[in-house]
Amino acid sequence: MRIFITGATGTIGQAVAAALARAGHQVAGLVRSEAKASQLEALEVAPVFGSMADPDSFRQAAEASEVLVHCAAEMSPRHWELDRQTTEALLTAARLAGRPRLVVYTSGVWVYGDTGGALVDETSPLAPPDLVAPRVDIEAMVLAANGGALRTLVIRPGCVYGGRGGLTAAWFDSALREGAARIVGDGSFRWAMVHLEDLAEAYVRAVEWPMGGEVFNVTDRSRFTVRECAEAASRAAGAEGRVTVTPLEDAQRAMGGLAACLTLDQHVDARKAVRLLGWQPRHGGFVDGVERYFRAWKALTGRV
Repeated sequence: MRIFITGATGTIGQAVAAALARAGHQVAGLVRSEAKASQLEALEVAPVFGSMADPDSFRQAAEASEVLVHCAAEMSPRHWELDRQTTEALLTAARLAGRPRLVVYTSGVWVYGDTGGALVDETSPLAPPDLVAPRVDIEAMVLAANGGALRTLVIRPGCVYGGRGGLTAAWFDSALREGAARIVGDGSFRWAMVHLEDLAEAYVRAVEWPMGGEVFNVTDRSRFTVRECAEAASRAAGAEGRVTVTPLEDAQRAMGGLAACLTLDQHVDARKAVRLLGWQPRHGGFVDGVERYFRAWKALTGRV
């Protein structure tokens, strides 16, 4: 299939683009620069020059594709404006084609809020912290568009590890620079997590699935606390398991709404993806493979 991906050089988007190309699809990805374009070409992904701020820059590529995957996220004050604008542009392009099309929207498990010890699934009520609250309405818009020749799906990944590391990169970085992995809060809570390559495989299976109108959680089965993860990252980085705790109140002053998300205690069920997509997480969890995740992070970021 011809597939167009936004955010194709981001942590999630690049892994998804590469996995879809390996699966034999013709993949094109949105990029802003020649340097980023070269990264995609090395993965056998065709670059499309443009940006979320200018939907006309990618409209032709979107309209020519059977599958449109939105993985981009711009970390700026316009984040949610651009996210909604891009999603609307992809849905419009899919409708105008007048032929079978699939639009896949990337959300995240933070929309469930703090679940504590309770296991939640795709039928559970949403209680998003303020930082990600706009995502709920965008999800609803995507799902409401499902029908006729247009199929839509929403993917809710857990916190990503592997590769450049996502949020886990901060543990490696602080352990190297400061001699201790830095966390927000006491770390007694648990994140819902997923390895980058397992997540990419879930996208491949979702894209090749014939149905629409569904939400899929994508998380592994690990239940390590954040402190256990940070201690493991600290050991891998040579900091002997040392961890530095930033109180939530201090972190909120420095990070704003992100701090509350970093202290969410979540238990998220991904058995729907297992049951319907035939997906299985192949990685046991961040702690189990932390040494190789640290080596990969160092190699990809040029750290010494």
